[in-house]
Amino acid sequence: MTTARNAPAHIGVVVPAHDEEQHLDACLESLTRAARHARHHGHEVTLVVVLDSCQDRSNAIARAYEVTRVSVSARNVGVARHAGVRALPKGVDWLAMTDADTCVPETWLTALYGFDTDAVCGGIHLTQWHGLAPDLRARYLAHQRQNLERHYVYGANLGISMAAYQALGGFRPLRCHEDVNLIERLMASGGSVTWASTCRVMTSARGQARAPDGLGALLHTLAHPVPALTDSQTPLPG
Repeated sequence: MTTARNAPAHIGVVVPAHDEEQHLDACLESLTRAARHARHHGHEVTLVVVLDSCQDRSNAIARAYEVTRVSVSARNVGVARHAGVRALPKGVDWLAMTDADTCVPETWLTALYGFDTDAVCGGIHLTQWHGLAPDLRARYLAHQRQNLERHYVYGANLGISMAAYQALGGFRPLRCHEDVNLIERLMASGGSVTWASTCRVMTSARGQARAPDGLGALLHTLAHPVPALTDSQTPLPG
């Protein structure tokens, strides 16, 4: 299923959004720059924003950009991502996934497509890093150190060939970790993955989780750690 990278591609970008008026404008501005850069290098780019149960100004913000807008009422990011892929025109070769609270570098699309594998899993920076409490930053860094050998999958920075995506049946409507599930199924099928941790995007450090067990949930947990039990507090067996 490996895709050749020696010819221009049609790249489809999918952004799920649920009440993202605070971040969506900056996200789409960065994607517009990345699309312009990719087009300069011969690629065709189609941007899709999936408005999932939005009650704020997200739709109005998206309307100001050259994007395809899709509306769903699922409150489920896997459903939203898959709906965005289905809204892409025929002929798309490569899919790039990000989130509405994320800004991508200008070279993001060409970088993701440039790896000669079925999928690329990039890394993240937290945009409000220096505004986080020092103890939260310390816990986050400790968490990362404890998982140095673990490969991370971020829906905010994920690329996959359309051929591989279709062969897998796309994202599943899971409560969370639809991105991890997709890559796990790809690897189980013999597909190839590049772990490009240095190919990073800037994503929000908000602690109000939109996806259960996602980055926001992790930051919330780290910000509100459960105190360890002392010996006198340890429950007795039985």
